[in-house]
Amino acid sequence: MSRFPILAPLAFGACLALSPLVQAQDDVTLGFIVKKPEQAWFINEQDAATRLGEEKGFEVVRLAGEDGQEVLSAIDNLNSQGAQGFVICPPDVRLGPTIMRRAEQYGMKVVTVDDRFVNADGEPMEAVPHLGMSGYKIGQQVGNAIADEMEARGWDPEKVAALRITNYELPTAKKRTDGATDALLDRGFQESNILDAPQQNTDTSSAFSAASPVFSKNGEYEHWVIYALNEESVLGGVRASEQYGLAADDVIGVGINGSGAAFAEFSREKPTGFHGTVAVSSTMHGRQTAQNLYTWVTEGDKPKANTETTGTLMTRDNWEAVRDELGL
Repeated sequence: MSRFPILAPLAFGACLALSPLVQAQDDVTLGFIVKKPEQAWFINEQDAATRLGEEKGFEVVRLAGEDGQEVLSAIDNLNSQGAQGFVICPPDVRLGPTIMRRAEQYGMKVVTVDDRFVNADGEPMEAVPHLGMSGYKIGQQVGNAIADEMEARGWDPEKVAALRITNYELPTAKKRTDGATDALLDRGFQESNILDAPQQNTDTSSAFSAASPVFSKNGEYEHWVIYALNEESVLGGVRASEQYGLAADDVIGVGINGSGAAFAEFSREKPTGFHGTVAVSSTMHGRQTAQNLYTWVTEGDKPKANTETTGTLMTRDNWEAVRDELGL
């Protein structure tokens, strides 16, 4: 007969009361799903989350979700491995309600990174914690960096064309290019000189394909500036300008991220038309979202609804110092 006939049931009841809220810290598995697993930005995010897991004692399952079906399969995969939740950069923010239904079916917690879920009305899903960049403000940084360099080179804004590589299906992309556009217009750029190149994807080859015909159809411009949602896309525009025959001194391209693609460009022996990038710490994004989700799972503390970061201009002259400062 137990010596503690009353205390034992109470202790058992306390455990039952706590179990829905927290998970034992030594038995946590979290997923990290990204839309472009081959891109340096997402590699850095997953690496940072994995390192945090090794430090804290939880497992991180790295998965790709390049379309809706692949995301749902990834969530099924995580459920089979006993995961309590996942961080995700969705391939399409409109998939938010569908993704959340699947996650809730399995009782998983979800944190979004970089791109935020929207509902059927196109409004942010406030119930899902998010960490990302302030897309519009970072876009403004891009536009101002371009304007500063134009002034340094003595370019007449009326004689300069802007190649705006766009992807308006992605709200994050629109915020970034809108911010850059508004900053350029505020600095005296001619709105009629802004030429759009809609891209099918968010990588270098897609941007190259979008940019090439714009250069071919607008040969009257001697100087060009290039901006887009990320540095891979800007690099596609720069490669297209080179194929068209423009010299590096006639092009100012400024991207967003601060990844291996930019580092490789800055490391070239001769400068190219890729002037710089507004660097944001993908390492910080990966580590912080994994930490937020882990704390939510183990302690029951739900992260803030929306946390936004800004960036630092990285150029050929300072890229190594900025990289070290941001831990990229």
